Amino acid sequence: MASNSFGSIFRITTWGESHGKAIGVTIDGCPAGLAISEEEIREALVRRRPGNNSYTSPRKEEDKAEILSGVFQGKTTGAPISILIANKDVDSSSYEPIKDLLRPGHANFTYLEKYGIFDYRGGGRSSGRETACRVAAGAVAKKLLEFYGIETIAYLKQIGKISTTSPSFSNMEQLRRDVYTSPLFCPDEMTAKQMMAYLQEILEEGDSIGGVVEFVATNLPVGLGDPIYDKLSATLAKAMMSLPATKAFEIGSGFAACMMKGSEHNDEFSKEGDQITMKTNHSGGVLGGISTGLPLVGRVGFKPPSSIKKMQKTVTTTGEETTFSLSETARHDPTVAIRAAPVVEAMLSLVLADAILMQKSAKL
Repeated sequence: MASNSFGSIFRITTWGESHGKAIGVTIDGCPAGLAISEEEIREALVRRRPGNNSYTSPRKEEDKAEILSGVFQGKTTGAPISILIANKDVDSSSYEPIKDLLRPGHANFTYLEKYGIFDYRGGGRSSGRETACRVAAGAVAKKLLEFYGIETIAYLKQIGKISTTSPSFSNMEQLRRDVYTSPLFCPDEMTAKQMMAYLQEILEEGDSIGGVVEFVATNLPVGLGDPIYDKLSATLAKAMMSLPATKAFEIGSGFAACMMKGSEHNDEFSKEGDQITMKTNHSGGVLGGISTGLPLVGRVGFKPPSSIKKMQKTVTTTGEETTFSLSETARHDPTVAIRAAPVVEAMLSLVLADAILMQKSAKL
C-alpha cells in the first residue's frame, strides 16, 4: 500500500488500522518554534470521536494523543512530529461471523482483489478510524495557520434533503462557537433540530443517510496555490475526496454554476480603499487555482454509511449467494457527515498550511 502520505512541505503520513493496537501520524516539515500541546490535539480529537451523542457510533475511544517526538518544552523543534493514539474500545467479535461476506458498499471486495488480503476487523485501514490521525495533524496545521491570522471551520450543512443556508463569515469566532456547541456541528439550531428528528427516523428504520459538510477559510492572502497541477482547488479536491465515504466535492458556486450565465457567475472587480476586491464570491475564493483573498468556501458530499441493519443481498468471497445484515451489537453511524465536519476542517487546515509554506518560495 504505497499512498499513505499527503502534502509537499507540511507533509503527513498516517498509519494503523481500526482494530489494531494503535493508530498514528508523523508530520514532517512543520517549522520550529510553533507552540503546540497534547491537550490542544486532544480537544480536536474529542470533536471527532464517536459516542458523543445518539447519532454517532457508540464506540468509546478516549483518543488521547501522545506526542512522541518533534516537540520540546511546548514548541516544535523542526524535527518530525510523531503522534500516537491508542485503540482502547476494540470489539472484533461481531466481525468474525461476516469475515467471508462481501459487505455491500464496503471496501473488502476491492482490497481483496488488489492485495489478496484484508483486515476485516472494523474495516482495517479503510476504516474511518484513520481520520483521527488527520484530525491530530490538522490541530498542528491549524496552530500554524493561526500564526498567520488564517481561520478555518467546517460544519454540517445538509442531512438528506434537510439543509441550512450558509452562515455569515463576518464573525468567525461566533460561527465557531455555534458549530462547536452544536451536537451535529450545525450552526443553525432550528435546522439541527429538524436533522435530529429525521436521524431518529433513520435509526428506527435501521437505515442510513448521506450529508454535506461545508468549509470556509478566512483572512487568506492572495496567491496560495500552484498551477498547473497543484491548484489550490485541485489540492482541496484531492484532500477531501481522500476521506472515507466521500462522493462529491465543489468549490464556490460549484454545480450551481453549470446553470448560471457568465454575467451571473462572474465576480466583478472593485476597489475598496487601497485594496482590489470583488463584489461577489461565486468563485469561492479561487481564480486560476490561486486564492483571491476572499473567503475560501466549498462543500464535501458524503454517501450514506454502508453498514445498515436492513437485509441486503450479497455473495461470499467464493461467490456463493447469501444475505447480510448487521448484528444487534454492531456499532455504526446513521450518517458519517456529523463526525466528518471536524475531519474536513482538519484537511482544509492541512492543505492551507502546506500552501502557506509553498508560497514562501514563490518569488523573491
